Amino acid sequence: MDCGYFTAGVCRSCRWLEMAYADQLAQKQRRVAEVLDAAVPDAVRWEEPVSSPEAGFRNKAKMVVAGSVEAPTLGILSHDGLGVDLLACGLHTPGLQAALPVLSRFVTTARLTPYSVPERRGELKHVIVTEAPTGELMVRWVLRSTEALARLRKHLPALLEALPITVASVNIQPEHKAVIEGPEEIFLTERESLTMEVNGIGLRLRPHSFFQTNTDVAAALYRHARDLVSSAGPGSVWDLYCGVGGFGLHVAAPGREVLGVESSEQAIEAATSTAAELGLTGTSWVAGDAAAYALSSASAPDLVIVNPPRRGIGSSLAGWLEQSGVEHVVYSSCNVDTLARDLGDMPSLRPVSARLLDMFPNTDHHEVLVHLKRA
Repeated sequence: MDCGYFTAGVCRSCRWLEMAYADQLAQKQRRVAEVLDAAVPDAVRWEEPVSSPEAGFRNKAKMVVAGSVEAPTLGILSHDGLGVDLLACGLHTPGLQAALPVLSRFVTTARLTPYSVPERRGELKHVIVTEAPTGELMVRWVLRSTEALARLRKHLPALLEALPITVASVNIQPEHKAVIEGPEEIFLTERESLTMEVNGIGLRLRPHSFFQTNTDVAAALYRHARDLVSSAGPGSVWDLYCGVGGFGLHVAAPGREVLGVESSEQAIEAATSTAAELGLTGTSWVAGDAAAYALSSASAPDLVIVNPPRRGIGSSLAGWLEQSGVEHVVYSSCNVDTLARDLGDMPSLRPVSARLLDMFPNTDHHEVLVHLKRA
C-alpha cells in the first residue's frame, strides 16, 4: 500500500508497510507456529493462512478530533498532543474514505469545538464511523457534554442526505483520560443498530458492541469455525465471549443446542434478535461473565467456542475446560502468547489443527483459530 502519511513520517502505525505482503504473512505464520510448537509437544496441523487485502479492508474508523472549528483534523494525535489529519488513510474501506471528509466539514457546520488535549478544553473528542457491507454507516460523536446536542440535531438532516447514515448517536465521555468512549449513548436516529451481513447472517451491531474490523477475514474466520464444528458433529455448543453472536449463529443447526454467553447486555439483545429473525429456535443467549457462567454450571456441552480478548481465557476457565469432559474446543485468539499459556492449563485438550487469519495487514498483529480435541 502506498501511503503518503507513512512516507512523510506523520503516521507510522502500519509498522510493516515497507515489507512485501507475502513476507508479512510468512513472518506471522512463523511466529505463531513457533510459539504453539514450543507450548505443545505434539505437531499441530496448520491449515493454509487466510490473507487479506493490503488496503481498503478496515470497516471502522476511530478518529481523534483536534484543531479548530474552522479547520478540524480527524486522525491521531502527535507526541505533543496536536492533531494529525488522516482523512485519506488507505486502510479504511472506500465508503469510509468518502465519508470522512464530509464528516470533517460537518464539524464546522455544526460548530463542534474540537477537544484540545494540551489545553483540556473543547467538546468533540472523537468521531467513530463503521461501514456495513451494504455501505450503510453508523456515526458516533464522542463529546464531553450535551452542550452541542441541539446543533447536532439541527444539522443532522442535511448530513443524512449527504451520507448513507442509518445509525447516528452521541457518546458522552467527560473525563480527561485515555478512554475513547463513555457509558452514556444518546441516539439521534430511530435505528440503534447497524446490520453487518456476514455469510448471509445479518449481525446487529450496536454502538458498544465488538465486531472484527476486517469484514472479509471475519467472514472466513466464521466459515472455518463452522466447518470445524460441523466435522466434530456436537449436539450442544457453548459460544463463550460470544459478542453479537458471530460464531454461535454460524454453527447453529437443526438438532444442535447453541448457548452464547457475553458480558454486554446490548450484544446479547442483538444476538437474540438475529437468532429470532433467522428462526433459530435451538439457540439461547445469556448476559454474564463467561468464566463465571461455566464455573457455576452443573453440566458441560460437547463443544465450546472461546473468543476472548487479548488477555486470553485465564487459568480458571482453562482449568474448568480441562476438568469438564468437553470433547472439543474451538479457540479464536488474537494473542498467541496468552493462547499458549492457556493451552498449558488444558493438557488433556490437544490441538489438532490451527489456522492463521490475517485480520491486521501491515502490522505484527494476528488472529489464530485452533481446534482442540480431548486426548
